[in-house]
Amino acid sequence: MSSSLSFKDLIDMAPDNAIEVVQLGKTYFSKKGTPTKEALKEVSLTIPRGCIFGLLGPNGAGKSTLINILAGLVLKTSGTARIWGYDVNDAPRMARSAIGVVPQELNLDAFFSPREILDLQAGLYGVPKKERRTDELLDIVGLSDQAGVNARALSGGMRRRLMIAKALAHSPPVLILDEPTAGVDIELRRSLWSYVRKLNERGTTILLTTHYLEEAQELCDRIAIIDRGTVVANDTKEALLQKIDSKRLTILVDHDIRAVPENMRAQGWAYVDARRMTIVYRPSQTNASALLRLPQMNGFGLVDIFTEETTVEDVFLQLTQKEQRS
Repeated sequence: MSSSLSFKDLIDMAPDNAIEVVQLGKTYFSKKGTPTKEALKEVSLTIPRGCIFGLLGPNGAGKSTLINILAGLVLKTSGTARIWGYDVNDAPRMARSAIGVVPQELNLDAFFSPREILDLQAGLYGVPKKERRTDELLDIVGLSDQAGVNARALSGGMRRRLMIAKALAHSPPVLILDEPTAGVDIELRRSLWSYVRKLNERGTTILLTTHYLEEAQELCDRIAIIDRGTVVANDTKEALLQKIDSKRLTILVDHDIRAVPENMRAQGWAYVDARRMTIVYRPSQTNASALLRLPQMNGFGLVDIFTEETTVEDVFLQLTQKEQRS
């Protein structure tokens, strides 16, 4: 690709929004021209420059279709999509220069070294040798010591990090991470979170898809939830959490129980273990002190009380289940 711009050039030309999607639609057709699946239904999203934006949704919700349209791998049926101000149809080369994609699959040439892989990727995007950031990127992702070894000798975690460096080889201001921590252990997951934050601090806008909802809650500034091709939520993380009128109350009692008393079960209490019971309630309709009266009436002494605030998982489940019911 001969029309690559430097990271500094792209940042200097920075628009307010890194990605803009307006009424984007994608319908798949059979060979006979009959519609078989409407993967995206007039999806509109705005991803502000400099943020970490989470895109959540069940399997088959349309996340991969949206990403593939942005990456130029799938043609949209309707609507518009712009990356760093460049329309993916009208200015495809400039749009692709502004984006790097880290797919779920570890598609690396096993017989190339990390340095060779990054140099080759930069060359494919037309980055001159003197402007390549190979050593800098290897240092950023912690692979300087492995720069000359074959990729097949790298651990799974190292390959994940190399994939991120590969996506950054042409210095895009926007990075898409598609399930970057799928199948990795918690230690590596947190290590990758640290890299993502560092990239964002350096000025990279990040679009993250993940099935780990705690990951979205930990990293993202804004979150959109897509379900069956439709955006069902799109707001700041804090605003989304405030929308769900739900809290969990758990009590530790002073003697063992085998089951929750019938009158408490009717109120919504559930068994946790021999000494704990829990209930999910709506703070707008009741308060914790009112809920605690019934356990005390049943003769339970309260040794300890725990409350849990709404999580991104609660938001996700409530919104996607609501869509399935409607």
